[in-house]
Amino acid sequence: MSTVLIPAEVRQIAEDIREMKVRGAGELARSAVKALKIACEKSSAKNAQAFLADIRTAAMALLETRPTAVSLPNGIRYVVHRLRQAGQRTQDVEQLRLAGVKSAEEFIANSNTAIERIGEIGARRIKDGDVLLTHCNSSAAISIIKTAWKTGKRIHVYVTETRPRFQGRLTAAALLEDGIPVTMIIDDAARYFMKEIDKFIIGADAVTANGAVVNKIGTSMIALAAKESNVRTFVAAETYKFSPETMIGEVVAIERRSTDEVIGKAELVKLPGMDVKNPSFDVTPPEYIDLIITERGITPPQGAILILQEVMGAITPEELEEYKTFTLAEVD
Repeated sequence: MSTVLIPAEVRQIAEDIREMKVRGAGELARSAVKALKIACEKSSAKNAQAFLADIRTAAMALLETRPTAVSLPNGIRYVVHRLRQAGQRTQDVEQLRLAGVKSAEEFIANSNTAIERIGEIGARRIKDGDVLLTHCNSSAAISIIKTAWKTGKRIHVYVTETRPRFQGRLTAAALLEDGIPVTMIIDDAARYFMKEIDKFIIGADAVTANGAVVNKIGTSMIALAAKESNVRTFVAAETYKFSPETMIGEVVAIERRSTDEVIGKAELVKLPGMDVKNPSFDVTPPEYIDLIITERGITPPQGAILILQEVMGAITPEELEEYKTFTLAEVD
């Protein structure tokens, strides 16, 4: 088999995802799928086997970038699954290319529509005069807040900085664009201000079958503080963020990032023997969550398994193994 080359544009997108120049689970998924679309368009393969090899190589390169964001592999699965189906019908490279490009465009369009729909559904749960708290940077959570504001509800939003990468500053900027009043606080001040908060609204990088939510580090502590203060916690999550692996007991991998994000190398040298750990996400248990808002409607955390079964279908361990590895019969 000839050497498979990954287009420069695809390598750049993968690097941008790895370096967190692309942020937010929805944007991660859309960027990865866009990269697959480019891989389909740029492949110079002359036969179906080589074409599918090109796409599988690009898919694997993208999968290695961010292990926790379930939206990214689910987006890739969406395209690869449809390519495999097309491969069963035809061995014509141009037909396969068209199928890959079309499925990528469908996913991106559906993803953007999902954000708008979540905004409409979630905004109904916001009351005029509410004081909201959010953590990190979520397109879905921002959509809810902006939609509530546009429908005339006068709200105020507390935004955490979200250390160490300060994604909360991106959220603050997005809300300020619409004239929404914003107060920024450090992450550790969330409990201090909880008495002023009516609702805690967050996004999700992954939702498990039991309704637990994987989100930016610090989310679980704030959700616990909200629970203690009788503040309701709403999770805004597109259905492609639900993790099919967790249906049969797999655990969502928690990404560990570079210590440089916490303390610079020069400062670390001055503290010999000190270890630094930098997990990017934590897991908020379902009992801390009141509602999960998806483009399909609102569900309690206990309903996550039903959404997974409806969207993904029943998945056996054997099917899951194939699902995880993206094995393309024609390639190997």
